[in-house]
Amino acid sequence: MFNNFINSTFWGNTVLSYLILIGVVAVSIILLKIIERTILKRIKIKAEKTQSQFDDTLITGIEKYVLPLLLIGIAYIMIIQLNMTSSIRRIIEVIAMILATYYLIRLCSLLISYYIEIRWLRNEDPLKSNRVKAILPIINIVIWMIGIIVLLDNLGLKISAIITGLGIGGIAVAIGVQAIVKDLFGYFVILFDKPFEVDDYIIIDKMQGNISKIGIKSTRIKSLGGEELIISNSDLTNSRLQNYGKMELRRISMHIGIVYNTPFEQLKEIPVFIEEIIKNIDGSLFDRAHFSSYGDFSLIFEIVYKVVGNDYNQFMNIQQEINLKIGEEFAKRNIQFAYPTQVVNLNQIEKHA
Repeated sequence: MFNNFINSTFWGNTVLSYLILIGVVAVSIILLKIIERTILKRIKIKAEKTQSQFDDTLITGIEKYVLPLLLIGIAYIMIIQLNMTSSIRRIIEVIAMILATYYLIRLCSLLISYYIEIRWLRNEDPLKSNRVKAILPIINIVIWMIGIIVLLDNLGLKISAIITGLGIGGIAVAIGVQAIVKDLFGYFVILFDKPFEVDDYIIIDKMQGNISKIGIKSTRIKSLGGEELIISNSDLTNSRLQNYGKMELRRISMHIGIVYNTPFEQLKEIPVFIEEIIKNIDGSLFDRAHFSSYGDFSLIFEIVYKVVGNDYNQFMNIQQEINLKIGEEFAKRNIQFAYPTQVVNLNQIEKHA
């Protein structure tokens, strides 16, 4: 009687075939659970003791996505061995592809997120990390879109026909979001190329100030006058800008004019004591000092030095100190600064009778 039961046919397959299917799937589930709770568990304990996050991410991917994929593959292989109509077989194939695509997309998303975390988020400041995390949903959307397109193509749908059908509407949408897409790509350029960062002092066209915030669509600049300037990211990336925040040394060239009747010996002393003044001021690096030219009303000395750092207030403090000490030294040596003068010679005209 038992033999008659297991050999009886339901929907084109014997009971034995169904029992074998159930048995294989059940054994597969048990084996996968054993692997998860023994091998993976031991590896996970060892991975927790290491500093690397790669092994943790890999175990998570295997546990959540690879093992379900294996189970789906085994179940699919066993099910298609049964006798069934073509429509039912097609339904099963579609379900299997949808499930497999889902887990593959989740696995790809996990690995890409891990790469971004290692490449861009580690050892970065919290503000920049938050900006990178803000674009992770966009990256996940792109991954899902690619996965869905591949799925639809494998299901036999003509993707090109769908895209063509959406062409007219797509053109209208593209025109509407063109500026947004440009700003979004500009944000990626700023994020990865790093032409400037928050708190950097920049000059772009006739605008200047400190970067206060870098957003997905626009960047905000705090000007010297106190007002906030909002510039789209696409305009920033397409413009030439000067970034003083990246400056490590500020080069200063200044000219001093002294009167023409200055003694020759004092002319030779001026570059020497100016060099000594600059070298004795912290944060300044002397470059050169020379009697450079004869001016219209003065003897011109050119002085070049550098200030360490990009702090403008520090630069002005050093500049002021140098100017005061040069003026003090000139006063001690009785050297006079020149200023525009004009000499008028009057010749007396004799009157002839």
